[in-house]
Amino acid sequence: MGAAEPTSSPPPFALLFPGQGSQSVGMLAAAAATDTVVRETFDEASGVLGEDLWQLSAEGPAERLQLTANTQPVLLAAGVALWRSWCAAGGAAPQLMAGHSLGEFTALVCAGSLDFADALRVVRLRGTAMQEAVPVGEGAMAAVMGLDDARVEELCAAASQADCVAAVNYNAPGQVVIAGHLAAVDRAVALCRQASARRTVSLPVSAPFHSSLMRPAAERLREALAPLAIAVPAVPVVHNIDAECHSSPDQIRTALISQTASPVLWSRSVSRIAATGVNIFLECGPGRVLCGLLKRILGATEYRAFSLEEPAQRDAALRHLSGGVAA
Repeated sequence: MGAAEPTSSPPPFALLFPGQGSQSVGMLAAAAATDTVVRETFDEASGVLGEDLWQLSAEGPAERLQLTANTQPVLLAAGVALWRSWCAAGGAAPQLMAGHSLGEFTALVCAGSLDFADALRVVRLRGTAMQEAVPVGEGAMAAVMGLDDARVEELCAAASQADCVAAVNYNAPGQVVIAGHLAAVDRAVALCRQASARRTVSLPVSAPFHSSLMRPAAERLREALAPLAIAVPAVPVVHNIDAECHSSPDQIRTALISQTASPVLWSRSVSRIAATGVNIFLECGPGRVLCGLLKRILGATEYRAFSLEEPAQRDAALRHLSGGVAA
């Protein structure tokens, strides 16, 4: 694989698994070209769901890939494929894992807590349930940059009126995503602009994810998770709902249900990881969205970040963790 042999005791590091928004047609092409386990993982996932997830990932069309019910299992397969590729290349187990929204399911699969096939079926249902919870066109999401969390929360409360709008993704200091009814989101965006937000961006999503409007989806997820076996994770996973690690299967099940209709505390989750002394982060999924958020979250703290989607980055991470010089 072109990487140095890992030492028996690498420095502490964490794996981060992305959620929706990281997908793109053609993702993981370079990884699949150098490691057969990538296609093998997608083939396994395709067999579980009865459709060719690799073809969808590699060829699209983008509109079909971006359907929530498709995006979620494809991203789950992508994260698991890159984790297996990392292990096959001699990569060590991390000290901690965390996943953004859908990525939390991927983290739990890679930590040995959820069965891969079970997780694929559950996230397919999760995506469908989240889409069906609110009719298309009635919900919206928007990113707000340049205001502190408390100010965004205050402006959402003022904009709610008879509708719902709230902060749902605390991605980094000064970067919060809001979601809810379309009219309420529009009002909140207008108030944020009046309050001198540096930038606001309407997100191209089909539902107000992680808002209270997702409660019907959370209930459907509760039913789907109830019969599934959940094991104690072999690697601790920091959960979105409270930025804490849970080892009890019942606590893990509750955390997965709750996060569907609750805010993603990503900034707090990363800070929680950094507080343990971890300053090396590997993004285990397509793209570098989570790597990009680290600078805002960690500020002046020194850290290294690698994206495992690119074979050169994976090999650089292996060298760095083995005491070599990263490319």
